[in-house]
Amino acid sequence: MKKRIVLTASVFIFLFQFSFAQNVSDFFSKADTFFSTYVKNGKVNYKAIKENPTSLNELIDLANRLSVSETDKNTYQAFWINGYNLSVIKGIVANYPIKSPLDKAGFFDKTKYNIGGKSITLNDIENKLLRGNFPKEARFHFVLVCAGLGCPPIISNAYLPNTLDSQLQKQTKIALNNPDFIKVKGNRVQLSQLFEWYKGDFTQDGKSQIDFVNQYRNEKIDSGAKVGYYSYNWALNEIK
Repeated sequence: MKKRIVLTASVFIFLFQFSFAQNVSDFFSKADTFFSTYVKNGKVNYKAIKENPTSLNELIDLANRLSVSETDKNTYQAFWINGYNLSVIKGIVANYPIKSPLDKAGFFDKTKYNIGGKSITLNDIENKLLRGNFPKEARFHFVLVCAGLGCPPIISNAYLPNTLDSQLQKQTKIALNNPDFIKVKGNRVQLSQLFEWYKGDFTQDGKSQIDFVNQYRNEKIDSGAKVGYYSYNWALNEIK
């Protein structure tokens, strides 16, 4: 009898783990399909999603049934990066037509989204779940997309656990080699306000912001260049 009970418990645990793994895999697969359908050249077709929100709502519902542990770092980070970007889209669609996420009061710090078994704001996903748990990972800033044109562009794929590091690396390089994002003129460099708002993330271990940028630049910036910040463009990143 004891052996049978132990066996039954083992089978239950296996089936639970198998089902959870399937659901997580299903989330990433459906997220990938969603982004490839509605995102093009760094912009989102909010109008089309508004007209047919079924796939977004189903994806958010699926994400809310999952609870991913930070001990599985890549899965956790990929889940919450996608979760953040999907929640931003959800928030824009709920208020569409809208010209900017800032047109909705509390868009980032008051509005809550049901995802990952939590009722949580966008700021909490970014600052508590991602930056808070992984303070050394400054590349988050180049994959979390706030719906403004000032943000690095959203990609038409999901972030996946097995490709996450290469995706983080690629998007950071794209942003920091874009002359519209890092503006160099002579001995002056204008950085996105991201670098002003989150300066501590980019100056860890005694490095300067230029040191950070140069890790990913093809054409290095002079370490003595004078650093300034240009105003963030909050206009909506929509396909028109």
